[in-house]
Amino acid sequence: MASDPDGTTTVIGPDTTVIAPDTTAIAPDEKDPELRKLYDDFAASGLIPLWTEIGNLMPLTPRPEAVPHVWQWDTLLPLARRSGDLVPVGRGGERRAIALANPGLPGRPYATPNLWAAVQYLGPREVAPAHRHSQGAFRFILEGEGVWTVVNGDAVEMRPGDLLLTPSMHWHGHHHVGDAPMVWLDGLDIPLVHRLDAGFFEFGEDGVSDRSTPSRSRGERLWGHPGLRPISAADSPNSPLMAYRWADTDDALTAQLELEDEGYAGVIEPGHAGIRFTNPATGRDALASMRTEMHRLRPGTTTATRRTVGSSVWQVFRGSGTVTLDDRVIEVSAGDLIAVPSWCALTIAAHTRLDLFTFNDAPVYEALDLARTDITGSKAS
Repeated sequence: MASDPDGTTTVIGPDTTVIAPDTTAIAPDEKDPELRKLYDDFAASGLIPLWTEIGNLMPLTPRPEAVPHVWQWDTLLPLARRSGDLVPVGRGGERRAIALANPGLPGRPYATPNLWAAVQYLGPREVAPAHRHSQGAFRFILEGEGVWTVVNGDAVEMRPGDLLLTPSMHWHGHHHVGDAPMVWLDGLDIPLVHRLDAGFFEFGEDGVSDRSTPSRSRGERLWGHPGLRPISAADSPNSPLMAYRWADTDDALTAQLELEDEGYAGVIEPGHAGIRFTNPATGRDALASMRTEMHRLRPGTTTATRRTVGSSVWQVFRGSGTVTLDDRVIEVSAGDLIAVPSWCALTIAAHTRLDLFTFNDAPVYEALDLARTDITGSKAS
């Protein structure tokens, strides 16, 4: 912080400089009857003056309506099981999906203002009928086996730790051939598309177009070769690879920590490995409007504290630890879901080896040149 010759105060942060006047703000006389009449005439004409709203419209830092929140898996899973007993899957409701509702966004089924997250539960022999929509979507698989999602006619097996994509306007349905229920995390950009008035939805067939159960989908056979791209394929804004397998993710995270042990670069910061799921056609994010990542922390590791413009949702896949959300410290374990609003300070500490999946709306902010991040306490390698 420094004072300039003109009497202003300059506050310098990692990414931004804010100029704040050192004088008391000048305001009109709110008791003036002529001013009250002017305000009434503004309202009658559908007008609002900037000087009465600037604090809300242009705050010094982001002031999200969403609040930091954690949903415990020990609460979520029993409720999902009860819904499996009581709520059928089929036309109308379409999916047995239970959305996370942020307490700061009352009455809306949104995890954050831009992100929709839900626990989806599919019982043995059930079929979720095909449909498609403008909203981009993914599935991160938590537990169970025996479900195939059919995306544009391509049957893709769903296994724990896998990330499966359903890009915008791709037909998709699910069929369960196993003997035990299966549960996964759904992530979509429903709130964003809703606010942009850009949503379209189409019903498909009542079942799915392909009841086969291949261990490797056609998309994986074509695109699932590291560093190798089919010459015949064109670029696309969303990834043409519909499945990112846990075995590959696990190997990549393990390799980063092994390289750290050997004294080489590769981790985000000491004890903290991470990968981003990308579009093999372009190298950009796997989905146009959402970023998806997997992180691994060694036991005893504490991350730097990060504030980011834009929101995120995290899910513990394996292990236990704590998350600090601004000034709240919360214990988390496998399955727990965490909403991180814009500019909320996030720190993660691992009790055991801690694997976390996360998705966020960073591609939207980057495209609009609004992305900012502040990192404190970093010891990055």
